[in-house]
Amino acid sequence: MKKNILQLFTILLVILSFNSTVLAQSNYANVKVDELSDTRILEIVKQGESIGFTSEAQLEQMALARGMKAEEVRKFKLRVEKLRNQNNSDQSSSTNRTYNEDQSIVADTVGKNRKNESLTPKIFGSDLFRNGNITFEPNLRIATPKGYIIGPDDKLIIDLTGDNEKTYNLQVSPEGIINLEFVGRIAVGGLSIEQAASKIRSLMSSTYPALRSGRTTVAVNLGNIRSIKVTITGQVVKAGTYTISSLSTVYNALGASGGPSTNGSYRNIQVIRNNKVVSTVDVYDFLLAGIQRANIRLQDQDVIYIPVFEKRVEIQGEVVQPALFEVKNGESLQDVINFASGFTPKAYTAQIKNFQNTDKERRISDISSSAFNTYIPKNGDVYLVEPILDRFENRVEIEGAVFRPGQYELEKGLTLKALINKAAGLTEDAFLNRGYINRLNADNTPSLISFDVAKLMAGTITDISLQREDKVTISSIFDLRDEYKITIQGEVRAPGVFNYADSMSLESVIQMAGGFKEGATAKRIEISRRIKNSDASSASARTAQVITVNVDQNLKIIGDRVILKPFDVISVRSSTGYQVQKQVIIEGEVLYPGPYTIMKKNERISDLIKRAGGLTPSAYTDGASLKRPGADNVNPTDKNAINNKEEEEKKLLSLKRIQEAGVKDTLTTEVEQKLIQSDLVGINLTAILEKPLSKQDLIVEDGDIIRIPRQLQVVKVTGEVLSPNSIVYLTGKSFKDYINGAGGFTDKALKNKAYVKYANGTAAGAKKFLFFNNYPRIKPGAEIFVPKAADKQPLNAQAWIGIGTAIASLGAIIVSLLK
Repeated sequence: MKKNILQLFTILLVILSFNSTVLAQSNYANVKVDELSDTRILEIVKQGESIGFTSEAQLEQMALARGMKAEEVRKFKLRVEKLRNQNNSDQSSSTNRTYNEDQSIVADTVGKNRKNESLTPKIFGSDLFRNGNITFEPNLRIATPKGYIIGPDDKLIIDLTGDNEKTYNLQVSPEGIINLEFVGRIAVGGLSIEQAASKIRSLMSSTYPALRSGRTTVAVNLGNIRSIKVTITGQVVKAGTYTISSLSTVYNALGASGGPSTNGSYRNIQVIRNNKVVSTVDVYDFLLAGIQRANIRLQDQDVIYIPVFEKRVEIQGEVVQPALFEVKNGESLQDVINFASGFTPKAYTAQIKNFQNTDKERRISDISSSAFNTYIPKNGDVYLVEPILDRFENRVEIEGAVFRPGQYELEKGLTLKALINKAAGLTEDAFLNRGYINRLNADNTPSLISFDVAKLMAGTITDISLQREDKVTISSIFDLRDEYKITIQGEVRAPGVFNYADSMSLESVIQMAGGFKEGATAKRIEISRRIKNSDASSASARTAQVITVNVDQNLKIIGDRVILKPFDVISVRSSTGYQVQKQVIIEGEVLYPGPYTIMKKNERISDLIKRAGGLTPSAYTDGASLKRPGADNVNPTDKNAINNKEEEEKKLLSLKRIQEAGVKDTLTTEVEQKLIQSDLVGINLTAILEKPLSKQDLIVEDGDIIRIPRQLQVVKVTGEVLSPNSIVYLTGKSFKDYINGAGGFTDKALKNKAYVKYANGTAAGAKKFLFFNNYPRIKPGAEIFVPKAADKQPLNAQAWIGIGTAIASLGAIIVSLLK
């Protein structure tokens, strides 16, 4: 009993879960068709088919009933049509197998020149009735056509104007009769609108005599347009009976049904009325010329029949519109080419390859251009239009030292000299001793023919006849040597490298470089020149020739004129007595702060303090500092400045190398770089002023900044303390007092590496004595920095094993000693 109850409970759970799923899927109010996959679309279709909704109209009604929006229903309908068309094409793949095989042959033949886009050929015209942007809906807002045939349910509007004013709105009965007041019953069914108007006018003239005299007129028009039923059958995408407007034509009906299917004919569409073919439509007339020939207006119960195509061929390759084309009896290969809109500009039109099926096997044939108009295509033919060869039949080329290099026509009897004259002749820099022709042999292997250019142009050697694809090269003298240059450096306004020219002089190069700088000397200008024939076996062989030249300020050489040679290097030096003013800045507590020019080379700090009027009463000399960026940073053009940048870069590289090796440090890379690049110099201004000209009284340099602050009152504590801040300086307070004032050390503080940086830029660190730390004395304006200890790495298993092994070994040694 318990087992049965458990099974019943399980079944109820399954049913409830299934019902909840169905209910969740039955609400389409928020469905976005564009977001649905093809699989989900097919699932919805299968759900509809399972409950009896098989046609598209029924599926549309199901979607609307479940809340799907009208716009989404339209998208859903298009997606279903697309998927069904794909299924139809898949089912007919066996029919097109022959075409696919031919296509693969074509692909193998043309594969070297173009990629095979698809193995499924496109049927010409297949997009016409399936393109959503092209509609064949009839225009209902037009005047009633005179040839319109009146039928049941049509409404006729009869307007009387003139002496008599009356409007009648009459519906045609199923028997084709209207009942007109004062006239009676009039049979209009089966008449054209023009015939019905004439009949009505004739019958009304007895009732309205003014119609005979013309004082009253009558007009007959359609009030509304009835619907008719047309059946479309045969090889159509969606066969069936369609209700359409009575103004619809054959193209309107074909558009509604999706047009011919894969095997349907586009050129023999028949309109059958009363069991007789009343019109045959050839869609190619519309596709190729835009003419809707035989596109008659349909009538109720008409049948449109689309038969299977009789003959279909394919054209591929270099045509404007490659596709599958339907061919009528009597049409030639030229007509097929015209269907494909002709050849592309790269097409090989002399002949076309034809892949054809015989009774037993397949064969290939070549159709020459002269037979295009007479060759009658056979069903299943595949034509391949190949591209022209990527080569020239009459091309020669000349390049190099001629005025018009390029490609030229190979005329009959063209010679090498004639080609050079065609190229407007040789340029002045042409290398006349030798030129050469690159020529292709009969087997396409290259060969090289050289010639003397000067003798060829003078006519002293036999001229050479040119052949197809010959390439003539005449070099320039500049192509056969290094590019000649002259270099000038030193005290000129625009030093650099200049192109060499014959007879180039030293004066002209100095002028090209902008002339001398103000501090340049015109004497002892050196010209270094290459040596070409040095004795390589001699240890004291000369490596360069140096010429010293004196020039005055007007660029006139004193002595013999010097003609430069290629690759000469000119060095212009600065004058020995030339000095640029150098300045020092004094800031802070002096009577006259500001910039001061250095008057002599050995001017010291004490001298500048005196020139600044001395110190003010509030000056704090122990906190004075000197900032020295270096002469190379202040005045890079100073000839006596020593560049220290390279040393600083080496220090930074060494620091990075140490850090990359895994060394733990307490400071970040940025802080260390700032420390390395620091330009503060620690000075003792108190000692300097007490004893001028001492070793501490430094000689000032260009760019120095001397800062003398007021009496400082605080001490700054930073780093690994609990509350970094600034503390008021009090005489007698120790290092630890200030640390305690900042909350004390943190757990990660490296106490024995703490240091003090004083206001003048000097620093002092803690010292170790036995187990005690001796910290430096604190002065006003000082900054205490406590670094962070390196993180400790925990011991891994291997380290513990090593320690245990060492302890065991030590115990064994002790035991052996005790024995």
